[in-house]
Amino acid sequence: MPSLPAPASTTELPPHLGPRADERLRLPEEVQHALLQVAHRRQLQRGDSLFLKGSAPDALFGMVQGALRVSVAAQDGREAVIAVLEAGHWFGEVSLFVGQERVYDTCAVEPSEVAVVQAADFHHLIATQPALHMAFTRLVCLRLRQALAWIDDAILQPLSVRLAHRLMTLDSRSAGDGASTLLAVSQEDLAFMLGVSRQSINRQLKQWEEDGVLRVGYRVVELLDRKRLAQCAQPG
Repeated sequence: MPSLPAPASTTELPPHLGPRADERLRLPEEVQHALLQVAHRRQLQRGDSLFLKGSAPDALFGMVQGALRVSVAAQDGREAVIAVLEAGHWFGEVSLFVGQERVYDTCAVEPSEVAVVQAADFHHLIATQPALHMAFTRLVCLRLRQALAWIDDAILQPLSVRLAHRLMTLDSRSAGDGASTLLAVSQEDLAFMLGVSRQSINRQLKQWEEDGVLRVGYRVVELLDRKRLAQCAQPG
């Protein structure tokens, strides 16, 4: 199997996009090197859209820094937040594979930097680099399994388990890091993600705040004790 090219020493881009909360969903560093060699960077300010539902599948994206909110809106104006993407996330590959328009909206929740790989460059790498093709095939399959697990949680698990699991998923730092983590997610976002009221989210977060597991701020949640939160995320 051909090896992927090493990153150019003159590139200003990072060699890869950093840690992920779930290492299974992280692209191998040599794959990230190949992508970043052909990528350009785009700066977003808070509130800027990267792309909207219905837009053409013209690029693959990687979060370098900042945070991006992914959501869909119903005809009556209600919004469902699918995820908040932080550094280390690569996304947009499904629309490129199937050649169909985007199915969700994206919006920066803070100043952000995104690596952009144009569709032609992505398809060339997929066609010429079997290792890169396999890496994305594996990534799509793992995301499908994750989505099915979330559906099971929504049906079977109590809110405390579902909320703890979602916060752990949003945590972009390694489990072994003892420092606190600041998640750029609001209580409204969490309520939309889990399909419950903001009041229900607030009650559970306040309980964990009293227990020293986390701290709630304006549009942020600071994780203080990952170990205890991980225990809360386990089904009873």
